[in-house]
Amino acid sequence: MQGIKLTQIGNSVGLVLPKEVLARLKLEKGDTVFLTDTPSGVAITPNNPSFEEQLEIGRQFMREYRDTFNALAK
Repeated sequence: MQGIKLTQIGNSVGLVLPKEVLARLKLEKGDTVFLTDTPSGVAITPNNPSFEEQLEIGRQFMREYRDTFNALAK
């Protein structure tokens, strides 16, 4: 674990992620990250948590109506 110093960026404050972290998260300059509150603190992720939730709802829907979709596909 390493500390990351906060930096003044214009009128805002930001942090600079090391290359190793960017590579691990598969991030590049200009990408968007999402901050999520977790029981142990804050998580930084490249995945939109609300999109993941919507995707799981869609998967549940597809599983529930699998037979219907198969019948319609014939």
